[in-house]
Amino acid sequence: MTITELETQRLKLRQWKPSDLPDFAKLNADPAVMEYFPSTLSETDSNAIAEKCRSLIIERGWSFWAVEEKSSNQFIGFVGLHTPKDSLPCAPCVEIGWRLSKRFWNRGYASEAAQSALAFAFEALRLEEVVSFTTVSNQRSKNVMKRIGMTNSHKNFHHPDLPDTHPLAEHVLYTITREQWQANRLS
Repeated sequence: MTITELETQRLKLRQWKPSDLPDFAKLNADPAVMEYFPSTLSETDSNAIAEKCRSLIIERGWSFWAVEEKSSNQFIGFVGLHTPKDSLPCAPCVEIGWRLSKRFWNRGYASEAAQSALAFAFEALRLEEVVSFTTVSNQRSKNVMKRIGMTNSHKNFHHPDLPDTHPLAEHVLYTITREQWQANRLS
């Protein structure tokens, strides 16, 4: 399988390197970054996610790519595509997602990289639809979803990995079709 790497004006979406792991572990241990997740992650759990992403990129050419800021060659987080577990109400599907180090927030990086990942999803993979979801209170991620042309499906669901009473259980589901993506590019 050919490993796909994407490039934007300011960013590289690339295969994971061993040197990314310490920064990724710091990112996943940051309570601000992980505010809308049930908990922060241990270094072991963080490394396991990076390894899973690396393996999927080798296997199928894409996953959540490591994102590098071109001007500094600094690892800043991940952005990419993922096939979530079958227990989600929107499955089977491909989701787009992102997680960036807090010091790289508010620079438009998540939207820039996500636009590149959407282009890959619709042009190279020829997907008909891409989804994204987050807890209802995560306004920052919902803003990115809107900026990249996704719309709220109004099909909220409770995440199957969380008890229904958990404050993060209810999730919003945003979607974009290939047709919508193409129309957005023309406007």
